[in-house]
Amino acid sequence: MRPALILASTSPSRRKLLKNAGLSFSSIRPHVDERAVEAPYRLLGARPEFLAGLLAREKALDVSRRVRDAVVIGGDQVMAFQGKPYSKPESRTQAAEHLRLLSGKSHFLYSALAIARDGEILFETMEPATIRLRNLQENEIEAYLAGLSDEVLFSSGLYQLEGTGVRLFDRVEGDYFTILGLPMLPLLAGLRQLDCIDG
Repeated sequence: MRPALILASTSPSRRKLLKNAGLSFSSIRPHVDERAVEAPYRLLGARPEFLAGLLAREKALDVSRRVRDAVVIGGDQVMAFQGKPYSKPESRTQAAEHLRLLSGKSHFLYSALAIARDGEILFETMEPATIRLRNLQENEIEAYLAGLSDEVLFSSGLYQLEGTGVRLFDRVEGDYFTILGLPMLPLLAGLRQLDCIDG
């Protein structure tokens, strides 16, 4: 009998990705203070992709220690601009500042995932994507932010490519699922490798 599959997240977008892939799973919020976990590494100048992997592992490990014998999926996404990692905005004012900074420029998204069981990492990967915002006018930024839900506003990149956020871009390079925050093809490959799913 295969172990239960758990997503270490209550993110509606990540749950939708797993559901659309036909996976049977439950979701549990990890008890991880992301800013506290990454703080010492940020002080040491850790690269954005390292931080994404670190947080994905910590989320998977936390839930896997609390729910024994389950296979747990942890994921995280870090946005980077000019080599510097950016945390999720904490206010609409900060969100507007981020969009002004990125307007007309390319930035990176690093989406990491980790699969754990009983406090041990069994599989992990990190996938990058490059996206370029078109030149945004101030009224466009204001109108876009006014229509956002808090879920999208306080996400890594301030946008959901599958929604109105697609109107912000003029170029995308990378896997669609990576941009959405959970690299599905590597995830499915990892689950097959661990004999957690069929096909």
